[in-house]
Amino acid sequence: MRLKCSFADQEFIVSLLDAPAARDLVSLLPLSLTIEDYAQNEKIAYLPRKLTEDGAEAYSDPAVGDVCTYAPWGNLVFFYAPYRYARGLIRLGRVEGSIAPLRVRGTHPFRVTQLG
Repeated sequence: MRLKCSFADQEFIVSLLDAPAARDLVSLLPLSLTIEDYAQNEKIAYLPRKLTEDGAEAYSDPAVGDVCTYAPWGNLVFFYAPYRYARGLIRLGRVEGSIAPLRVRGTHPFRVTQLG
């Protein structure tokens, strides 16, 4: 499963894992949200509801480009700089290619759709 994400004349593709939370995210598409900067290493966007936590597992290899949900807040998280795993993060997938679009600062309308 792949998503097309766009904001502020920027566009990027996310490749999703085959996992319950990722499938739950796809069930919400298309989405019109707001994306904003958070914690100097990520962008976040609040979903209309929290995603399932079924099958969620801790992971030990956090990397730039990871796309997660933070279960306690029910938001999407797009990491554009190094981070450490925190309980509550559920990895959904990864940004394909460059993460440069995520470095565009500010709060913007954000669109998420499924690719073919």
